[in-house]
Amino acid sequence: MRCASEFRNEDRKASGAADAARRRAARALHCLATTTRRASIMSLFKKFEPKPDLGPATALKSSVRRVIRQKLCEQYPVLAEEEGALLEAAWPNKASVTTVKFAREHVQMLISDKQVLFFQHYDDWYLPSLRLLHKCKFVASVLSLPEMLPSVQVDRGAIKFVLSGANVMSPGLVSAGGKLPDPSKGEQPIKEGECVAIRAQGKNEVLAVGVMKMDSEQVRKTGKGIAIENIHYLGDDLWLTLSKGGI
Repeated sequence: MRCASEFRNEDRKASGAADAARRRAARALHCLATTTRRASIMSLFKKFEPKPDLGPATALKSSVRRVIRQKLCEQYPVLAEEEGALLEAAWPNKASVTTVKFAREHVQMLISDKQVLFFQHYDDWYLPSLRLLHKCKFVASVLSLPEMLPSVQVDRGAIKFVLSGANVMSPGLVSAGGKLPDPSKGEQPIKEGECVAIRAQGKNEVLAVGVMKMDSEQVRKTGKGIAIENIHYLGDDLWLTLSKGGI
């Protein structure tokens, strides 16, 4: 039979691995703070003003925190990899998090240090704010992890429309400058209803977050219609609010 000391040693090893993951995430965040610059933004929630639009903040109970964190890991499995290093970077376990409601649009926001981490429309998926997505992209690259969301790329001609809040049309994804996951290269297709990061031809950062209105393979096949519902984009009022110090 195994003695108690063996179990204690295993516990210490597991705890050490978790601590190492947290340290790696902290180092990555430190690098982010010292090496990145504020994006040149032009900013989604149209006509969004925090003071009149948001209700009172409510602190999350520990039981609710656990449920939401588990749901996030189910929605975005990469958050649970490497002992949850990316989740720790996105939402540190000891961070104070409150929830506020944007009642007019039926949106609930998770806020920490005046920054929106994730938001949820009705009972749909939790979507990351663009600022969080940009931060996690850097952390994922440092830890050699996949990014939180699958991504597509629009061509240059579609950029101005996406940044004005328009939905993403299929032609902008199937043109020479557009890009969809290619199963022939081992890339996983994106299903209708999945959250997606929208990139732009010739640009490094994600410029919008959206929800697929049809499967990516259907977009490739038809090349017509609305491919992605544009939910949150660079230059919208949420982005601008968070860029000016937060909520």
